[in-house]
Amino acid sequence: MALNGVGLIAAIIIGGIAGWLAEQFMKSNMGLIMNIVLGIVGALVLNFILALFGFAFGGWIAYLIIGFIGACILIAIARAIKR
Repeated sequence: MALNGVGLIAAIIIGGIAGWLAEQFMKSNMGLIMNIVLGIVGALVLNFILALFGFAFGGWIAYLIIGFIGACILIAIARAIKR
């Protein structure tokens, strides 16, 4: 199984890093599991949205950047809904 050109184990590791970076950037307080989930889901959602507009990215660095941006967006959405 490949996620954006990376394997499942790499996606979990990179997703965790992306989620943690987003947590630090957004000054949010979440646990390790939530960081991994946010990083992976953020990357998948943002990749899907970018694919709709004709953009396709692959590789570890792209997955990390897209995961970070996607996780930040998900944190912002969660904060908006929570208020």
